[in-house]
Amino acid sequence: MQIIVGLSGGVDSSVAALLLKDEGHDVTGVMMRRWREGRYAGGGRDACFGAGEADSVRAAEAFCRRFGLPFRTFDCGEAFEQEVVANFRTEYLAGRTPNPCVRCNALLKFGLLPELARASGLACGAFATGHYARIDQAGGRHRLLRASETARDQSYFLYRLSQEQLRRQLFPLGGMTKSEVRDHARRYGLAVAEAPDSQDFYSGDHRELVGAPDQPGDIVDESGMVLGRHTGFWKFTIGQRKGLGVAHPHPLYVIRVDACRNAVVVGPAESTRRHALVAGDCHWVSIAPPAAPLAAQIKIRSTGEPVPGATLHPREDGRIAVRMDGDGLAGVAPGQSAVFYQGDVLLGGGIIESGA
Repeated sequence: MQIIVGLSGGVDSSVAALLLKDEGHDVTGVMMRRWREGRYAGGGRDACFGAGEADSVRAAEAFCRRFGLPFRTFDCGEAFEQEVVANFRTEYLAGRTPNPCVRCNALLKFGLLPELARASGLACGAFATGHYARIDQAGGRHRLLRASETARDQSYFLYRLSQEQLRRQLFPLGGMTKSEVRDHARRYGLAVAEAPDSQDFYSGDHRELVGAPDQPGDIVDESGMVLGRHTGFWKFTIGQRKGLGVAHPHPLYVIRVDACRNAVVVGPAESTRRHALVAGDCHWVSIAPPAAPLAAQIKIRSTGEPVPGATLHPREDGRIAVRMDGDGLAGVAPGQSAVFYQGDVLLGGGIIESGA
């Protein structure tokens, strides 16, 4: 089979490409170019978007040359700016907390990139990446599953993939552990075998992408009492504890960001918990949109295990109202993705609009 592999220059995508080559497939490596020199400062941290992109491109090109794989890059910089960075900026300035990786995966990495590759004349029987996730089929649908090593699972970031995208998708590492992947990298003699994982979306200060001038405002408690000052509500996220700059006898957390009042509301940890939320812009992956209440587990951030005790209540407008048993969820933030599971099967997800 002729397979296009999305490369990053790191260990996971490199091992995925070589495993497919060893299986006898005709493998071509491709890579998105997103960075524009001079537009943003970037930083020194390892991330998928930043000033170190040129080094990653060179590493991927050298890798492909060494193992006899064709290699192509595709300029996705303006699409990334319009679809990901602009959305990131708009959401933060509206007091919401977006997840740019979810948007990038659906629209660019698994959308625009393979489209550009095929349009350039590259044959593509399937598209593969080094993500830790799995795919199977049941009930006439392609289902997205958590990775075998759940601590490495990246399915949360992929919940907006379409059936057509899943039909053409391969995840060679989905059934492997990270230690097994590094063992393969050592066997192949890859210099990146011991390289640390990329930890973030952007290598610089996220506030630079927002690009808004300082706007001083109040940090207040739940009663409205002013406890301190801030220089912009978009510099805070719900659930944040560090960096508040407020002296208080008890730990305080951000429980709400009020864009209209330019206020940051703080309170004790228990005030960050919510027992209900509403998610819109829903996308259903492994099942058709539910027509009746459905028991599920839920994740509202990429780390950690799905939380049990969620009941999904579909609404006529396509939104999902979620009710939580037990202690509820901490740090529910509008703009985040709420992703729903049953065991290893990712059902679907949506964008959080409100919590209560």
